[in-house]
Amino acid sequence: MTETETKPLKTLLVDDEPLAIERLQLLCARQADIDLVGTASDGEAAIRLTEQLKPDLLLLDISMPGTDGLQVAKALSGMKNAPAIIFVTAFDRFAVEAFDVAAIDYVLKPVETDRLTLALSRVRERFAQPSEKTDEESPWAEEFWVPYKSELRRIAASEINRVEAERDYMRLHVGNGSYLLHQTISGLEERLNPDEFIRLHRSHLVRRDWIAGLRHDGGGVWIACLKCGIEIRIGRTHLAEAKKLAGR
Repeated sequence: MTETETKPLKTLLVDDEPLAIERLQLLCARQADIDLVGTASDGEAAIRLTEQLKPDLLLLDISMPGTDGLQVAKALSGMKNAPAIIFVTAFDRFAVEAFDVAAIDYVLKPVETDRLTLALSRVRERFAQPSEKTDEESPWAEEFWVPYKSELRRIAASEINRVEAERDYMRLHVGNGSYLLHQTISGLEERLNPDEFIRLHRSHLVRRDWIAGLRHDGGGVWIACLKCGIEIRIGRTHLAEAKKLAGR
């Protein structure tokens, strides 16, 4: 096991609200594997203290004046032995951007002890994983974080069967449930591996191996029949690509 896996996590708290810092300090005091090394009230101080203190982990607010949390995470990502990031915020709308900068978790305020414990366990899991980064890492999203009740839930891209547009949101269908993600369908399509997902309609993305068959319905209309029994009309602009599934 590595030193980071066994010793308390050197942690820096970053939030521009003194009461938020105070609450995080109290919560961290209840965690056996946390070693608080400092606090910062703005993004510039967070970057400076990270360079000086070399923390293992930042509990980082997003919405701050000046340099915000996302900018801090981007600035620190190029560091050697960059710290893990857990975003702590009152807003769920930054989830997509947060995980674009490789945050390990995204915790909504007010933070509860159990939720912080879960986030810290994810940090430990990440440190425990052998580093296998190469210059040929996949450009496609492997997971999404979606609002669910009072938290954000991690959804692996491999778990998604289909995606359905609902105005400014995407409904991710996973097993027998579904979750809403605030993103355009074009933006989501760019993040999903095209070898695994196909656009069938302006409002539908489907996992390729979730398509059971294609059916011609007359009048030039084609229907995709999914394994779950759902049928989706294939848009004309996507028909040629869909027919390639059947070698046509």
